[in-house]
Amino acid sequence: MSNLKIKHIGKYIAAIILVGAAGCNADSSQNIDKPDYQLSWSDEFNGAAGDLPDATKWAYDIGTGNNGWGNNELEYYTSRPQNISMDGEGNLVITAIKESYQGASYTSARIKTKGLMEQRYGRFEARLKTPYGQGLWPAFWMLGNDSDEVSWPQCGEIDIMELRGQAPNVSLSTLHGPGFSGANAISGTNTLINSRYDNQFHVFAVEWDENKIDFYVDDYLFKRFEKSEVEAKGEWVYDHPFYLLLNVAVGGNFVGAPSQLTPFPQKMTIDYVRVYN
Repeated sequence: MSNLKIKHIGKYIAAIILVGAAGCNADSSQNIDKPDYQLSWSDEFNGAAGDLPDATKWAYDIGTGNNGWGNNELEYYTSRPQNISMDGEGNLVITAIKESYQGASYTSARIKTKGLMEQRYGRFEARLKTPYGQGLWPAFWMLGNDSDEVSWPQCGEIDIMELRGQAPNVSLSTLHGPGFSGANAISGTNTLINSRYDNQFHVFAVEWDENKIDFYVDDYLFKRFEKSEVEAKGEWVYDHPFYLLLNVAVGGNFVGAPSQLTPFPQKMTIDYVRVYN
């Protein structure tokens, strides 16, 4: 999720299919060695209905940010249970609401593990179901832990999953860094066939090491970025710890404003977030 503010390394074997705009369906098959992952951090969101996220694991971004978080977004991010809370069924729910609040026309929530969980390399994944509708912008992503010390995109950004609510069957996974950011970012898309990401849960993951960054949907490797490919466009800044973010933006340069037909409230439901090394 482009942001101008100032989610066991194994050997892959034969029959790897890398697709820039692939469909996750029964015909998609790969033969890939499964690394021996070691769980290093997780949140299963097993709190009671109405509980806020675990404060030992998540912090909040509050307000409208600088110039709509650098993207001309329209929402006001809060820490209210109306916008972010457990559902009592093992999920965390981020809810975007159309309402007048603190000068904004919409509210939502954005949480991060900054200062609480930051890791270099490994597998980062979330099982979630997205919202839908014109002007909705859900995201599961990462920023370098030096984001306060250096300007974006020098800190690096890894977008594990983002999508336009008006295209709920197409997810994007993107890298932003020096020389490749914003409209010039390095990106891949994954398109569902006869399905949508808001209809059921899907697992979005990135596997990252010193030489490559791989993106998965439902354990299907659909895009790989080699270090050499990134360095052909700019600087490889994926050599230090990153932290995770989850949010639902409303409006912004990437998706445009909601229309009168956009249904509200809209929810992103997260079953779990897990990190492995």
